Amino acid sequence: MGAPFYFTHMNTEQTLDEKLHRIDGRGYKAYKELTGEYQFPSYTLRIDHVQGDPFATPSRIRVRVDRKTSGLPRAFSANQSRKVALCDYLTRIFYKNCLKYSQGNRGTGKSGLIVVDRPGQEILESTAMVMTGQWVEVRFFMGLPATGRRIAGRDAAIMFLKELPEIVKGSLFFNRLNPSDLKTHIETAEDADALRDGLEDLGLVGFVANGAFLPRTSGIDPAPLAKDRAVRFQSPDTLETGIMLPNRGCITGMGIPKGVTLIVGGGYHGKSTLLDALELGIYNHVPKDGREMVVSLPSAVKIRAADGRNVVKTDISPFINNLPFNTDTTSFSTENASGSTSQAANISEALEAGARVLLLDEDTSATNFMIRDHRMQQLVTKDKEPITPFIDKVRQLYDEKRVSTVLVMGGSGDYFSVAHQVIQMTAYIPEDVTRKAHHIAKEHASGRKQEGGHAFGELKHRIPIPESFNPHRGKHRTKISAPRIDEILFGKTLIDIGDVEQVVHISQTRGIAHALHYATRYMDGKQTLKEVVGRVIKDIDGNGLDILTPFVTGDIVCFREFELAAAINRMRALIVTQQS
Repeated sequence: MGAPFYFTHMNTEQTLDEKLHRIDGRGYKAYKELTGEYQFPSYTLRIDHVQGDPFATPSRIRVRVDRKTSGLPRAFSANQSRKVALCDYLTRIFYKNCLKYSQGNRGTGKSGLIVVDRPGQEILESTAMVMTGQWVEVRFFMGLPATGRRIAGRDAAIMFLKELPEIVKGSLFFNRLNPSDLKTHIETAEDADALRDGLEDLGLVGFVANGAFLPRTSGIDPAPLAKDRAVRFQSPDTLETGIMLPNRGCITGMGIPKGVTLIVGGGYHGKSTLLDALELGIYNHVPKDGREMVVSLPSAVKIRAADGRNVVKTDISPFINNLPFNTDTTSFSTENASGSTSQAANISEALEAGARVLLLDEDTSATNFMIRDHRMQQLVTKDKEPITPFIDKVRQLYDEKRVSTVLVMGGSGDYFSVAHQVIQMTAYIPEDVTRKAHHIAKEHASGRKQEGGHAFGELKHRIPIPESFNPHRGKHRTKISAPRIDEILFGKTLIDIGDVEQVVHISQTRGIAHALHYATRYMDGKQTLKEVVGRVIKDIDGNGLDILTPFVTGDIVCFREFELAAAINRMRALIVTQQS
């Protein structure tokens, strides 16, 4: 839960004021004298780390409020779902109040900044707000002000003694919050968790509630499209399912059964929009997002081609075999994978990590990996084609491994023959066309031959070697960071996770980066990648995200084992051995 507060010597807000006036005008490093705890009338301030200069990463600050003093009802954190949602809500309010009360730019570099890690459309566990039965604590960042490289102590005093108290009072005390909005936020998350937990018993991999609106503002803006432009979702009768939730009672919507599901339809009619919603259905969403009651099994993994990625000793033999020069595809390595080999590796690695649902879109897939039609089979015979297309493996995946697939396919009707259900999107409205699609497949046989053999095949697990995980940049300096949402800097290695589409927040990337280092404690040359990653996630579940860093910080957000495994697999320095 983070480093505790120690009260061996009690400073007060007056002490802080005196220090700020005393160091006013001195060199910037004198700000280091502020490190420590300060007791304010209704909260305790902790200055954990002071930045080295006004252009550096802002200083790490904490404020802790006694739970009883906060007035936050115990019922609002009665279970893990409610607790995460409550912390998420308080973080959002704190962020808004930073914008409201902080004057911002006060000089050189980041001077005057007061900010907390901003949540997105998803409700996620984060180190920005941490709660126990005794207290609630917010972790945030302040750009301590300077003129040039001289301390602007009087401006800092305004920030600490006037602006910050207003931000804290408006964010962490129940009597200043909107109780109705807070209750809705918490109950929305709790209902989504209950809905997701109920999928397995219903034999479903996903659920989309009637009335949901799925389109987003744009490809770079995840906010919902304006309601006057968005079509509300309505399930076809044949797929409509009802489920009882703890707060909103019985809701109905489209249940997506286990097995192979095709999403078809014309361009711009909502196929990919539906898949995108299911892709992010592993997370809870804020009220009014439109996807609050769109959920998927937690083991659903989005798969795409990723030209140029490295692959290390991955068994891709179910999909690719008989390569020229007798290349071994049961232990395949490359520094520059093609579209088809990268997609095969992505599936194999997801299955290795424990994925139970695969989500694919033809738009981001390698065409030759997805299908070989009858005419191509006639021209390029199987003995000259090393790729076994996904169409010939997808049913084997379900029949033998019980791994379901949801696939957007607008260009090949050959998939009708292998689908358990087919959903057609027309102007964002779904229709169950399974019977029609199966009839077409029977009446208009494509003539293509099945190339998948008699079984899917077995995949080999791999064992990561800890020596390949070097976080050092130079002799002793540890360098772990997330420059962007799709990049990890781990020592001297830059890891590209741009194709790992279920990472939605840069602080998830940052958490994964630190987890790479944490994971090495479980690498003994015997434990498989899945076992190592599973132990990291178990530790986080039991002890919180704070275990990942040697210092307390407010910019780590939770992630799944699949994204951690994906980052490991994309390390160009990775060394593994295959389990015998």
